[in-house]
Amino acid sequence: MSISPKALTNIEQDLLILENNLKRMVGAKHPILYAAAEHLFKAGGKRIRPTIILLVALSTTQALHILPEHKRLAEITEIIHTASLVHDDVIDECEIRRGVNTVHNAFSTKVAVLAGDFLFAQSSWYLANLNNLEVVKTISKVITDFAEGEIRQGLTCFDETISMNNYIEKSFYKTASLIASSCKAAAILSDTTTNTQNQFYLYGKHLGLAFQIVDDILDIVGSTVSLGKPAGSDLKNGNLTAPLLFALEENSELYKLIAREFQHNKDIDKAIEIIKSTNGIQKSYDLAQEHMQASVQALKKIDNQVAQKNLTYINNYVMNRLC
Repeated sequence: MSISPKALTNIEQDLLILENNLKRMVGAKHPILYAAAEHLFKAGGKRIRPTIILLVALSTTQALHILPEHKRLAEITEIIHTASLVHDDVIDECEIRRGVNTVHNAFSTKVAVLAGDFLFAQSSWYLANLNNLEVVKTISKVITDFAEGEIRQGLTCFDETISMNNYIEKSFYKTASLIASSCKAAAILSDTTTNTQNQFYLYGKHLGLAFQIVDDILDIVGSTVSLGKPAGSDLKNGNLTAPLLFALEENSELYKLIAREFQHNKDIDKAIEIIKSTNGIQKSYDLAQEHMQASVQALKKIDNQVAQKNLTYINNYVMNRLC
């Protein structure tokens, strides 16, 4: 991850420890359950959420010292994120994640569901042991939001009438909620003011929305190798995202493809080709930039130059994924 060299150096060791702790924290008594949980962690990932939490912690604690509670929060957040991916893959019938077989594909759907439940349970246990009620209330809401996001996505499958506002709301529940709440929780652990905590929440919310929009652009313009899963997966599953919604305004041929749920041979390829021929990608990029600017504005309202410097690098990293 390309962020501030100094900031990265300060948290590099913590990220390495996090990798080892994740495998230890998901230790299950049943070998199949453990193998399923470990499977996805072995595949790695960007670990952007723990990185953000550690940078918030580094920027808000006295003497720039990351507390053990911050480190545990970073681990909890990644476990929650991973649990959501396991369940997402079952619902979407995705075969590949992070370049390896998904848990339900490598084991079974039943094992995958149980593994996801187990990860959520483990995260809840470690969250309770932070002994901070405000942090527990802030993070536990995220799991509810995940369910809300999945329900909304399921109810709007192949629904070309979905509004951009509905798309943004769904993106908040599925992606931005965790990042927003994690940023706020890290600020709570640093004993910052309520206003600072709320600004970090807004920073994470808009960063998370920008991150999801960029992900949705990459689903259209990326490759299976770069994505770690097949390109066009969202279209195939009826998840209509910003690039397609903007493209619909210019090319009505997409309505026919959506109506038949991309069932014909090459329908996905044709839809991607149409989207690329419109301003859908550019408009989606502009929307991501709007949310990124909103996250920067939230940071500027916090009287903390270290946070502004360190976290701006994260913003740049998110947008540079399209380069």
